[in-house]
Amino acid sequence: MFTLTQNQQLFAIGTLKVREIVPYQPTTQIPYSHHHVVGTVTIRNHTIPVINMPAAIGLRPIQPEEYSSCYLIVTDCLRTIVAFMVRSIEKIIECDWKTIESSPKATGKNVFVTGITRFEEKIVQMLDVELLLSKIYPQYESTAVPMLTDIEREKLKVLKILLVDDSAIARKQLSEALDSINIGYQICNNGIEALALMKEEAAKGQPIELLVSDIEMPGLDGYELAFETQSDHSLSKAYIILHTSLSSEICVDRAQQVGAHEALEKFNASDLIKAMLRGADRLDNSNEVKKLELQI
Repeated sequence: MFTLTQNQQLFAIGTLKVREIVPYQPTTQIPYSHHHVVGTVTIRNHTIPVINMPAAIGLRPIQPEEYSSCYLIVTDCLRTIVAFMVRSIEKIIECDWKTIESSPKATGKNVFVTGITRFEEKIVQMLDVELLLSKIYPQYESTAVPMLTDIEREKLKVLKILLVDDSAIARKQLSEALDSINIGYQICNNGIEALALMKEEAAKGQPIELLVSDIEMPGLDGYELAFETQSDHSLSKAYIILHTSLSSEICVDRAQQVGAHEALEKFNASDLIKAMLRGADRLDNSNEVKKLELQI
């Protein structure tokens, strides 16, 4: 948890995105950089851009004369290392994702808050780091159009696909990747909604066949969603792809432990489509085996 303003409003990001926290260090200016990037610092032989976080999310920017009392949160997200300058570091707390409420829909599409929780009777706003970075570095918002053969496209078009992510920018990227190749899908903002929808579809005899889910989500995270899916006989045939903005082998290992078939770093449209095609092939093979068993 940290503060961005002088009124001590609490903000937070998940610790898995954080490499380290250091006191402010003098920066080197970068010509033609984004106006919220105050410069770069060198930490552990990495040259890292420093983003004035309050300014980036629309609050009063931290002024140059205030820099020396600030802190840098060095993050590893979207395959990029950046440092966010914040006013103060409060503390690191353990927080169950189930206690984090999704951001109210009335707040709009471009709000940087992805969830809300409470600590010692204070509201803590969880920031959508992916959305924030996409505004600073627009290339993260663009999605390369994957190239598919007609046969590959038809393999995916017949599947019931569900996309799940609490990040607005990630949902946009996922949906644009599939829209660009004319593949249908359903989409949910969190794991609780997704699990309910999957059960509804299974009850109608139309179970979800390909589940693509974020890992870090409020209410029910991707690991729990994968586990619940595999534990329910009516849902367990789904091919599960978990994705994350984190760069960590731990995520991949744990994804396999809870029954996910694949774990990807987001976001790369080509990697995602390839994983979905592997899922389609596996589902195809499973159906062929069933046909042979029935014939026998």
